[in-house]
Amino acid sequence: MYGIDVDASGRCAHWRGPNDIVALRMKCCGRWVACFDCHEAFADHPAQVWPVDCRDEEAVLCGFCGAHLRIAEYLDSGSHCPRCAAPFNPGCAHHHHLYFEMA
Repeated sequence: MYGIDVDASGRCAHWRGPNDIVALRMKCCGRWVACFDCHEAFADHPAQVWPVDCRDEEAVLCGFCGAHLRIAEYLDSGSHCPRCAAPFNPGCAHHHHLYFEMA
């Protein structure tokens, strides 16, 4: 996983709260990143968002249990991992547009 000062659960220098345990696979390069800012720090290209028709792609990782989640699964999760029920930071919803095309 790419990121700045990333711990075993996917927290990075930008997001260190107890529920900041979601990593994302970027559409543009396929790299798993801790956050958008970490992608910007390492990438030599602009970020791309996952189109709506790619909701079945596994592009989200739970840093607690390691489950790979489909985009639709994550967006419908209610800020909890659908596999292990670990809580995700509900504030991440404010940043979904950086990763996913929002219909």
